[in-house]
Amino acid sequence: MKAHYGYEDGSGRFYLTVDTDLCTGCEDCLAACPAEVFEMVEEDPIDERMVAAVSDAHRKKLKYSCNPCKPSGYTSLPCVAACEPGALAHSW
Repeated sequence: MKAHYGYEDGSGRFYLTVDTDLCTGCEDCLAACPAEVFEMVEEDPIDERMVAAVSDAHRKKLKYSCNPCKPSGYTSLPCVAACEPGALAHSW
């Protein structure tokens, strides 16, 4: 399942997407993010599988939280690059 975290405003669409089917719970995205945007959450309480998610504190301000890692001309955020299974994507 793809979980979309973020928002849209007059300046654009700012979403981080986590594909929970691909996320292994390795926490590499957490280590790569200097703004501590991610947290690990329990995807399914039955099997206690942990996956990455955008924390509530950052969901409505991703444009600003991710800005230091996203200078003009940059093609990939460090968290996306650190995710070897390819579970992360960004919209801008």
